[in-house]
Amino acid sequence: MNGGPCKTRGDLEKMMLRFDGLRRAEKAECIRCEVLYQKMILKNPSPYLTDANGNATRIVAKLKMALPRTEESVSVRVGLLCPRRVYGLPAERGSMSGRWWSSAAVTHLLMALFAMGSWVSVNSLWVEIPVVVNVLPEGWNLPAYLVVLIAFGNLGPIAVTVTHHCSPGRLNERIVIHVIQALAVVTAAFLAISWSYTVTVAGQERSIPFLICTFVLSFVCCTSNVTFLPFMFRYPPQYIRTFFIGQGLSALFPCVVALGQGVGKLECKSVNGTIQPEYLKENFSVQNFFWFLFVMLLVSALSFFALTKRDTAQDHVPPETEKSGDETQALQNGTPVSEQQVQLEEQPPPAHSFWTLHNIYLLVLLALSNALTNGVLPSVQSFTCLPYSSMTFHLSVVLGNIANPLACFLAMFFVLRSASGLGGLTIAGGVFASYLMALAALSPCPPLLGSSSGVALVVLSWILFTGLFSYLKVVIGTLLHEAGHAALLWCGIFIQAGSLLGALVMFPLVNIYHVFSRSQECVNNCS
Repeated sequence: MNGGPCKTRGDLEKMMLRFDGLRRAEKAECIRCEVLYQKMILKNPSPYLTDANGNATRIVAKLKMALPRTEESVSVRVGLLCPRRVYGLPAERGSMSGRWWSSAAVTHLLMALFAMGSWVSVNSLWVEIPVVVNVLPEGWNLPAYLVVLIAFGNLGPIAVTVTHHCSPGRLNERIVIHVIQALAVVTAAFLAISWSYTVTVAGQERSIPFLICTFVLSFVCCTSNVTFLPFMFRYPPQYIRTFFIGQGLSALFPCVVALGQGVGKLECKSVNGTIQPEYLKENFSVQNFFWFLFVMLLVSALSFFALTKRDTAQDHVPPETEKSGDETQALQNGTPVSEQQVQLEEQPPPAHSFWTLHNIYLLVLLALSNALTNGVLPSVQSFTCLPYSSMTFHLSVVLGNIANPLACFLAMFFVLRSASGLGGLTIAGGVFASYLMALAALSPCPPLLGSSSGVALVVLSWILFTGLFSYLKVVIGTLLHEAGHAALLWCGIFIQAGSLLGALVMFPLVNIYHVFSRSQECVNNCS
């Protein structure tokens, strides 16, 4: 293992993948091989790489100084171990970067909790709509307001994209993530306190505090798509699926809490000879639900802080000190290696343009799926469900959101790579989307009104619609991750572009032209 150099890139990759658990001498050999890899394969001209012998800590320090970020990305893409795991030798027992703390399981857990904060705010607002829609003055039009506010949240991604274009490499993604997470935590606390306050605007009552908080939280969620995803590129590909599972948790956790909360049941009571609707109380208040949102956002922010601290601890190289024993001797005892001894049997893969027909096809599907799931259908969800009952609306929102993490979990084990297969998924999801749009257009008298089969069909349609497109988005994200950092940035841009387009199309139809009609409680609307 440590008697000589790696002869090919394949040999090097095998050795690096076995880095964990090796003896010090073998770790030292891995470091030396990485030095040779930089010199011979990547043609790194840095003078820091001229000495491949000596103390292992010194070699690590030289390697870190000599390896630019661009070539660090190359090392990841060709399948080597994440560079920070090569640079930092395992810390002594008891330190922060000890064995349990630096384990893959902890990384996956922190990654999932970090990703949970990306869309937990918007998902929480959506699952709470069946409760607040009967309290806030916007009524059935509230979903359309949320959709357009989420669309305006795209100002965040636009700012990030412009910054990337005007000052490439200048934007510190870690700092941006810390800032938007802190903003989300503060806004969630304000929302819990003031969600029910109303303000008179142009002679009409409006829930201005609720709408402002919705915009700020939407701004954070939208910005997360173009900051969280590019940040993920520094991790191996398996973590991108964990990231999407975490995003699924951002829908699952609010749904579980919303199921426990329930929804106020409608009762029609006679008051002074007239029938008046009366809604029963939920199991716990809306304010408590929003405090739960505050806790989830705080957990996500702390998880990201822990991830950055783990990276810092693992990247840290202690000051150069005199070492005695096998660490120094290991590199001196290894067979001396000259550049001529390294025979390259494989050449680096040629650079390919990202804008291939296949990648454009994936981005178009991604934009279409997000237009439907984040813009078009959510705007009319109240019109598809409330004619049946408030409970139908509640179950459609909650169970539909639960389908999201289930689809993400499926994508961990099965990734559909066929272009025709992805197109088939889009068509299948489009069938359910068409049915739901038809229900909204026929409101307040949709088919099978008053029957349990009608309720079951609309709830099932929302579950399958959400599940199919959620799986499609995760698979496309996984495929684009393989295309590099820029691909993930464009992935986030197309997600938000599709969502924005869907929202801008639906808002005037719902709130200006009133294409969709609402029903009156305790009145036969279809007689």
